[in-house]
Amino acid sequence: MAGPTTATAPARRVCGSLKILALTNLFPSAPRPRNGIFLKHRLQHLARLPGVECRLLVPVPWFPSTARIFGRYAVLARAPRKDDASGIGARFIRYPMLPKISMWLTPFSIALSALRTIRKMKRDGFDPDVIDAYYLYPDGVAACLVGLCLNKPVMLTALGTDATQIARQAIPGALIRWASRRAIAVTAVCHALVDQLISCGVAPEKLTVVQHGVDPQLFSPPENRPALRQSFGFKRFTILSVGHLSENKGQHLAIRAAAQIPDIDLLIVGEGPAGDRLRALAHDLRVADRVWLIGAVDQAHLAMLMGAADLLISCSEYEGISNVLLEAIACGTPVAATPVWGSPEIIADPRVGLLFSERSSTAIAQGIRSAMAQSWDRGFIRSYSLRYDWAATAEQHRRIMLQALGTGCIQHKPPPLSPSPALGLSTNLEQL
Repeated sequence: MAGPTTATAPARRVCGSLKILALTNLFPSAPRPRNGIFLKHRLQHLARLPGVECRLLVPVPWFPSTARIFGRYAVLARAPRKDDASGIGARFIRYPMLPKISMWLTPFSIALSALRTIRKMKRDGFDPDVIDAYYLYPDGVAACLVGLCLNKPVMLTALGTDATQIARQAIPGALIRWASRRAIAVTAVCHALVDQLISCGVAPEKLTVVQHGVDPQLFSPPENRPALRQSFGFKRFTILSVGHLSENKGQHLAIRAAAQIPDIDLLIVGEGPAGDRLRALAHDLRVADRVWLIGAVDQAHLAMLMGAADLLISCSEYEGISNVLLEAIACGTPVAATPVWGSPEIIADPRVGLLFSERSSTAIAQGIRSAMAQSWDRGFIRSYSLRYDWAATAEQHRRIMLQALGTGCIQHKPPPLSPSPALGLSTNLEQL
């Protein structure tokens, strides 16, 4: 990790406690209880570290009506102003957004909304030492704009599509590169994302891998697996697929693979826009009696399903690091996945699972048959999972943060803003 960057701005010094202001749109709320649950766990463990005081800003697009006729926009409108139930002081801030039109303006809108809230936080006694942003765009860029205005250091974390998809686009990519230059450090959840960010122009010395963890108490092998399977009605080899019902997650491929193997059942957990199409596909392929779409479930129920299943599969087209793979192996369940991004880093030992040869229904069916033919040591799979621990993730994240800020008392000198020639505009918000 490179040392602090020298610049002309005055240094900030903080001794003893570390006040962290996290900023991310990926955080659950009452209207969206399953949004970013993994990040909730990560931030909770960070906030529990000795000497750490953590607050959270959650940007939410402003929408005028909560009427259900407006669908997901109405859900966003129902987000609370604040929510402290997680143990973190979470504040949900509204920002203006024109859907599909103002993607490259969104970081600026978020930054303006965040500035007002942070200034109020400072008046109330919370003056953050560092802004900790999760998801590079728009959240990370917005955090760096705020850091510029308030002379605060910023740390960024890449989670998946921000690095694999958004960073490849012209204007968002230019903004991500600017934010990465200004940040004191950039972490990513797998080595594949680090490689991708380097190819997009992020300096290698800024990058560190911090893998996600899992809750080993919640996700653990069942005490009586045969009884649990019986309670769920599992009689044949049962495969679990968990995730947002969308083209990217590949449940359609899982259904087509299941149609090629007559002696299995496929249980699909999740909600999303592809739900009706997936049910129609199962009906058309005449496997509706073996393919169950059960919607979303809470984490306790999910842990039981994972413990009872024979195999969990991930058919994603792209995936930063798959939390469901980590959760399944914590339950002692073998996994199989498409060889994308962070999945090969999780399935690094053939005793915990396998990788499909490619992302196709034929390859997935072949992988399932191979898994069915193997004898899995669920005890070993559970022990393998213990390397993924949220407490260790939080401690590594803090250590990188402190190292980037400076050892001992925190010292940081953020570099001044240099407008990107790709943007053709000044991004200085000091006058706003």
